Amino acid sequence: MPFVNSHRIETNLPHDLSSQPSRFKVWLKALKCNSPCHVMVTLILCSTLDDASMNLAHSLIQSTDWGDMEEYPHGRVRNHPRMPVQILEIDQLHIHAEGIDHAHTVETGEEIDEILVLSRHVSSSNTPAITLHAIGLPGETPLGAPGIAGGERGFVVPPSPRFSSLYRKMLELARDEGLHEEFDLTIETTHHGPKLESPSLYIEIGSTELEWNRKDVAAVWSNVICDVLGLNDGEPLGTWDGSGSVMVGFGGGHYAPRHKAVVESGNFWLGHVLANYSLRFETNEGGSGGPGGNWKESASNAIGATRSAFPGGEIFAHLDRKSFRGWQRSALIAYLEEINVPVLRGRDLKQE
Repeated sequence: MPFVNSHRIETNLPHDLSSQPSRFKVWLKALKCNSPCHVMVTLILCSTLDDASMNLAHSLIQSTDWGDMEEYPHGRVRNHPRMPVQILEIDQLHIHAEGIDHAHTVETGEEIDEILVLSRHVSSSNTPAITLHAIGLPGETPLGAPGIAGGERGFVVPPSPRFSSLYRKMLELARDEGLHEEFDLTIETTHHGPKLESPSLYIEIGSTELEWNRKDVAAVWSNVICDVLGLNDGEPLGTWDGSGSVMVGFGGGHYAPRHKAVVESGNFWLGHVLANYSLRFETNEGGSGGPGGNWKESASNAIGATRSAFPGGEIFAHLDRKSFRGWQRSALIAYLEEINVPVLRGRDLKQE
C-alpha cells in the first residue's frame, strides 16, 4: 500500500513547492506523522450504465489533468497527478456496487477517505434538478434485507464531510450560469444504496434523458468538484479538521426545503437529512414508554453515521417542525436530548 515516509522528505522545502498550497498540505500532513503515513484518496465513482454518470465523468476528465486509465478487476481507474483523487469507472449500476470501497482498496492498495458518486436523478414529476444527497436506507424493513435500489435496509452510510461545501458551491456556480431558471437546485434526504463503509455522497443531474446529457450542467458539476477538491491548484474546501458544528436534519419531504434553506445561508457542516417517511411513529396503546415505530432507530443510525464522518464534531439537530404532530416532535426532541444532541431552530443558527 502506498505511503509517505516522513524521514525521506526534505525538511528544507523549495519555495516553489510551498507556492502550491493544496498539494503542499498533503505532503505536510504526511511530514508531521511520527511513522509512515497513508495518504487516503477521494474516489469518484461512475457507471457505464448511467448516461448522466458518464456525462459527468467525461466533463470532469476535461476539466483538469488526469493520468491514463488503468485496468483492474473491479473497474478502470484514473489518477489525478497532483491531488489524492481517483476516478473509478465500473460496468454495473453504482447503486448496486455494494462494498466497492473495500474492493477498490483490495485491488489497488489505496485507502479511501470518501466516495463521490456521479449519477442520474429520477423523479415522478420529471422536474429538472441539480441535486446531491447522502445514502442509506434508514427506516426500511426488514432490517438487514437488501434494498430495492441497493443498500441494506436500516443501514446508513456515513456522509462525506464535503456535503455542505459541495451544495453551496453548486448553488453559486449554477446560478452564475443561469441554471436556477431551469433547474431545481437542491439537496435530497438520505436514500438508496449501495452499502459502503466510506463516507459518501451522490452527485446528480435529473430528471430525464434530456437533462442527463446536458453538457452545460455537467460542466457546472465538474467545476464544483474541481473547486471543492482543489484539483486545479486551488485550496480544497470541506476538509474536516476535527472541530465544528454539524447539522443532522429531521422531517419534511424528500427535497428537504426547510433544511436546505438554513444550510444555504449557514456556515456549519451537514450530515444526514431524514424525511418523515424514514421516521415511522406509532401510537402506544399502553400509554407509557413513548411512541412505537422505527423513528428512534432511524434517528440513532443517522446520528451515529454522522458522528463517524465528523469525529470530534458538535452534532446538532434541525427539525422541520410543522411536518410532525406535536406528540411526535416532543418524543423526538426528548430522545435527541437524551443522546446529547441539541435541537436548534433556524433563528439559532449562525448565518454567514
